[in-house]
Amino acid sequence: MTTNTANRAALERYQWFFREGSHLVTATDKTGRFYDVSTAFATRLGRTREELLTMSHKDIASPATLKQLENEWLPCLKKNQRLQDIPIEYVTPNGECIKFVADTVSGQTDSDGEFVCLSYYREIDDWDRISHRFQSLYRAAPAMLHTLDMQARIIEVSDRWLFKLGYTRAEVIGRSIADFYTSTVKKDLEGGQLTLLTFAEEYSNHPREMVTKSGEVLEVLVSAAQVQNRRGEVIRLQVAIKDVTDRNKALNDLQAAFSENARLRKELEQERDYLRETVNVSMNYGKIVGNSEALKTMMSRIDAVAHTTANVMIVGESGTGKELVSHAIHSRSARKDKPLVTVNCASIPRELFESEFFGHVRGAFTGATRDRVGRFQLANGGTIFLDEVGEIPLELQGKLLRVLQEQQFERVGDDETLNIDVRIIAATNRHLEKEVAEGRFREDLFYRLNVFPIEVPPLRMRGDDVIQIAAHLVTTICADLGRKIIPLTERDIRALRGYDWPGNVRELRNVLERAIILSVDERLRLSLPRRDEPPLQNNPQPQHHNDYLTDDEIKAFLKQNTIAALKAANWKVSGTDGAAELLGIKPTTLSDRIRAYRIQRPPRRRGRPSPAA
Repeated sequence: MTTNTANRAALERYQWFFREGSHLVTATDKTGRFYDVSTAFATRLGRTREELLTMSHKDIASPATLKQLENEWLPCLKKNQRLQDIPIEYVTPNGECIKFVADTVSGQTDSDGEFVCLSYYREIDDWDRISHRFQSLYRAAPAMLHTLDMQARIIEVSDRWLFKLGYTRAEVIGRSIADFYTSTVKKDLEGGQLTLLTFAEEYSNHPREMVTKSGEVLEVLVSAAQVQNRRGEVIRLQVAIKDVTDRNKALNDLQAAFSENARLRKELEQERDYLRETVNVSMNYGKIVGNSEALKTMMSRIDAVAHTTANVMIVGESGTGKELVSHAIHSRSARKDKPLVTVNCASIPRELFESEFFGHVRGAFTGATRDRVGRFQLANGGTIFLDEVGEIPLELQGKLLRVLQEQQFERVGDDETLNIDVRIIAATNRHLEKEVAEGRFREDLFYRLNVFPIEVPPLRMRGDDVIQIAAHLVTTICADLGRKIIPLTERDIRALRGYDWPGNVRELRNVLERAIILSVDERLRLSLPRRDEPPLQNNPQPQHHNDYLTDDEIKAFLKQNTIAALKAANWKVSGTDGAAELLGIKPTTLSDRIRAYRIQRPPRRRGRPSPAA
């Protein structure tokens, strides 16, 4: 027997088996036209083989099946070369609608290269009807469901799944599930985790990221369970997906809102504390008291500048009430309903100046565990009072100058530029012109701050203002201490008038408070510093008989008075009964004065113990 004869015989046996077997099978070309059919298939449809070979699917399929074939099954078959368990309805000549479940494979014949689809049909019985109903319910379920084979290819999906990802069923059936994950997840799955998940008994709420057809990323939770055959072999994986994109976004927004609320609450608490401190300072200082010509001159300058937006420089000795002047300016200005924030520049450590002025964000430096609002931001819309402005480090003065020029700044550790509207009042007891000449203070900053200078006169130049101030302070202090108001006697008035008050109003207050605490029988016990020291030989005497002193005379007087206080305190600078306390000034201010006047303690006499410092 030749090869051709053998091939012809094999083909005849195949055709006989295909046509005469009991199976319902068909062969169609790429147009859906029947290429060959089994006799059993033709008989079940009430037609002859010859009749069917002149027909196509379109001629015998129900309208619903025809629509599915054209829109779903045939495109999917061309892409994947296989369909499994697809429902098909064919109509007989007498109008009976027969329901089948079909498995189809496609390919090219070896002989002539023609495209052929081989389909095997199984008429639906009760079990198939149940299965078909399950499939319908599966697809219509309001959940994202898909079924994978053992190669992680999609063999079924729900309509909700298709809707959420924007695909048609024909576009996804037969594709790997990895195609629908983000590149990060896909990389993990390609590393072997896909096989692990496929063969795992079950897993629940695994976080994943899927990509829609439009490129949108969905955050999902994936749960899966195995489907096994009767032999216990895993044949597919049923997967349920929960889209948590909106939920996660809502949670993130809520967390961000909580964080923002916490930040705003902290800012409000800080602003409250600052404003309380400001109010307390204002309440403690009370009002400006006195009728002296020096005070009237100062008040006229306050009234002249208060209603403007000009920066003000308040100058004067320590203890004269420069902060009270700043309150007077602010309370008379258009910003009086906005905050007045006070910054004592001398009390801020050098390394914290920038954070104190401008604030910082969390993590800006070691110890910055949360955001902090700076004093300039707190003063936005109002006034900031920079007390002892000469203490600002030279390296920070440039940043302060920028705030003055541009009304902008950045918090430490933050790139965002904040805009503010702040009026600046500065105060100092230093000679800033000298500081500028010696390179310790920026000239441009000095001129920016010194737009309108106001000099606060020392108490010794205010005449009988000291009596009015003392009476006012006695009333205030007695109220604070819960004591009955003690009137000033003629002796008290003479003592107050006869002292020069180098510590000015601050020293006066300290003396009166101490006297009230020690008072007996409603009489003050004034304890003014001793003044029995002889004047220094090189102390220049006043050259004028007017009510003012020259700058050199003031310096000489301060030097003499400082030496007197040091001797009265046995050269003890700070602490109880120290010279700083006697003068009513800060120890640091006294130390600066000692260095400036080059005051030295005289050598101790031998043979006598020296007092403790």
